[in-house]
Amino acid sequence: MVSPLVRGISHDISMRILAISGSLRTRSSNTALLIAAARLAPPNWEVMLYDGLSGLPHFNPDMDTDRPPAPVLALREQIRSCQGLLLSSPEYARGVAGALKNALDWLVSGPEFPGKPVALINASQRAISADAHLRVTLKTMSAQLVEAASITLPLLGRNLDADGIISDDFLSSQLRAALDCLGRAIAANG
Repeated sequence: MVSPLVRGISHDISMRILAISGSLRTRSSNTALLIAAARLAPPNWEVMLYDGLSGLPHFNPDMDTDRPPAPVLALREQIRSCQGLLLSSPEYARGVAGALKNALDWLVSGPEFPGKPVALINASQRAISADAHLRVTLKTMSAQLVEAASITLPLLGRNLDADGIISDDFLSSQLRAALDCLGRAIAANG
């Protein structure tokens, strides 16, 4: 499932980006960052926010067959149909949010994820362990981690929503630069 509220869609789409927040919180800084990034993206980009994280079953290899659960099929289809990913995860107990790790576990055995350009957008300068763990997982899954597009923004304690992030000159310029780097990596990926 994806949320179409994130970005108005141009008739001339050149890139489809799937944004996944590792947070299930309603007022999440990670989700706000991804919504802001979507609004700042070029008009010919379609940036969709994946909203099916809470509906994914716990990963179980016994269920990862030719006919996995419907939410898993939907996630895999979203990954297959996009050219790149934006990921943002909070840090819990010095690691990646469990809901995001669960989603990634469902993608390990499929052909949709390897080689996919990925940018990590970190919402806290203190969330270094989650970022490091996520990088290890993504490299293990053969993602194309776009380092120039992977940034950490200082949102900790600022309580900003997407509009607040967009109206902050520093934050919005950093997001635009990251998106530009992701777009160039996707174009080079062919």
